[in-house]
Parts: sequence; structure tokens; C-alpha cells
Amino acid sequence: MKYVEVVLDDSSTRTVATIAGKARAVDLRVGPVGPDGLRTTRLLVGDDELQFVLDALQSALGAQPGARIVVLAVETILPQPDEAKRRKEDAAIAAREALYESVERSAQLDLNFLMLVILSTVVAAIGLIEDNVAVVIGAMVIAPLLGPNLALSLATALGDTVLMHKAVRTLIVGIAVAVALAAGVGMLWPDPTASRELLSRTESGVDAVVLALASGTAAALSLTTGLSSVLMGVMVAVALLPPAATLGIMLGDGNLAAAMGAGLLLLINIVCVNLASKLVFYLKGIHPRTWVAKESARRAMRVYVIGWIVTLVILVLIIHARSSFRM
Repeated sequence: MKYVEVVLDDSSTRTVATIAGKARAVDLRVGPVGPDGLRTTRLLVGDDELQFVLDALQSALGAQPGARIVVLAVETILPQPDEAKRRKEDAAIAAREALYESVERSAQLDLNFLMLVILSTVVAAIGLIEDNVAVVIGAMVIAPLLGPNLALSLATALGDTVLMHKAVRTLIVGIAVAVALAAGVGMLWPDPTASRELLSRTESGVDAVVLALASGTAAALSLTTGLSSVLMGVMVAVALLPPAATLGIMLGDGNLAAAMGAGLLLLINIVCVNLASKLVFYLKGIHPRTWVAKESARRAMRVYVIGWIVTLVILVLIIHARSSFRM
């Protein structure tokens, strides 16, 4: 459950009470009018009704310059709600605003992001070269490329071009830093390409497509339903970070054929992760609040999904051509 605190003009108190009734709020508390003419009202609502309450409040109070909406987390409530209510709460989708705030932070191109990319790349590169699975898993746990990919998918679902550009820039910089750093490791490390872990990521097939699609789906589900983000982050890192490090190492070692294979795997995984997460956001009903923004987001979603599908088909055809050429 969530406590929604609303600061609004006294004249809008009845509107908030109507919204609370429609949302079947567990509790509604109306405070006194302050010297500025604003009144504080609190609603205790279930997670399954939170998005409706936020949308309704924003529509009703958008013209009030002093209005403010604050969502507070509730640790527990006594007496406990009945079993049916708890099941409904567990199945609730996180509010759009909460998703946006979480994803937007993770798409920031700042020193923290760059340090995570550098650290995870160094750990992954050493683990790949030394054929040490445990070390590679350690790099996967950091999972710095999770944020920009989910931000790009959510931005498409919401039609937010600002977040789209920010996510694309962060993702490109993160991959570029990872590839460049891994290339330096490949140049300096003696005979780095003898590792089985490394060579396995220079080939790609249908199984790589399935893995990436599953990873993107799991990542989006973790964001919308509150599952373990650490576990899902590991799954996404499995599909993104090791191929990027492999691409850099192979380039640094001068093995262009293997680098092309790793680059192809990286592209497949990026496309699949974004495609799968976009579809999850669409099926979960993540969309903008206003009708005009919904139409814009629907058009953007259509264009991006078709673009990702066409790109994926082209990449799968390249995989098939590479396999046929070796035969």
C-alpha cells in the first residue's frame, strides 16, 4: 500500500474525496487549511489503485501552481488486509512515475556509471581471458548496461524523446568505454584469445537470440512487478557485457574475424533486450497519462518495434549466412 499526500487548494477537497471513493481508499484524512489557503489531504490506497489515483489527481490539480503530490511507502498495515486484497496487491504494476524515476536515474551518464562500466569491464575481461567463470559472473553482478536499455524501452513506451536521447547516449558511451578498455587489455595481455569462455562469445546462433529475449523480458518484469532486480540485472549482463568485452579483446589482439562474431552477438543481444522489454511494457499497460501523449507514444512504439524486428531479422540472416559459409 501507499500513502498519497496531496497539498491543494481548499476548494478541491471534495474532488480528492471523490477520487478516494473511486479508488476504494482504505483511509482518507483531511487536514486543516493553512495560512496560504492550501489543505493537506492523505489517502491510503492499494498499489493496484495507485496509478489511477495519481492520474486522476494530476488531471484535477494540474492548474493549481501550489499543488503537490507526494507518495509515501507503507511498511505494514494493521489489521492486515484479507487474502484476496493481498493477492491483488502482489500482482499490481508499479506506478508509471515510480518506474520513470528509477529508470531515469540509472540512465544518467555520470562518473558513477562510467566507473561501474570500467570496473565491470576489467573484471569481465580478466575472467574471460583466464577462463574463470566465477570472475565473469562477478562482472555480471555489476550490470551497468541494464539501466540505459530499460530507459530506452520505457522512454519509447511513454513517448519521452528526452529520455530516449539520454538513454541512447549513455548506452553508446558505456559500450564504447567497455570495448575500448577491453581492447587495451587485449593489446597488453600475452596470447589473450586462447580462452574457451572468450572464444564461445565469438559465435552466435538462435540460442543467443532466445537468451537475449528472455533476458529483456525478465528485466522488464523485474522493473514492473518488483521482483529481484539483482537477479534480473545478472541475466541482462549475461547478454550484454561479456560480448562487449570480447569484442574489445579481439580487436586489441588483431583478430578481426572473431571481433566481428562478438560484435554480431552484441548487436543481437541489444536488439533482443530492447524488443522484449518494449513488448513487456506495452502488455503491462505502461503508457502516458494524457490522450495526446498516448497517441504519440503509440506511434513511437510501433515504429521502434518494427525497426527492432526488421533489424533482428537481418542479424539472424547474417548468422545463417555465416554458418552456411563455414559449412
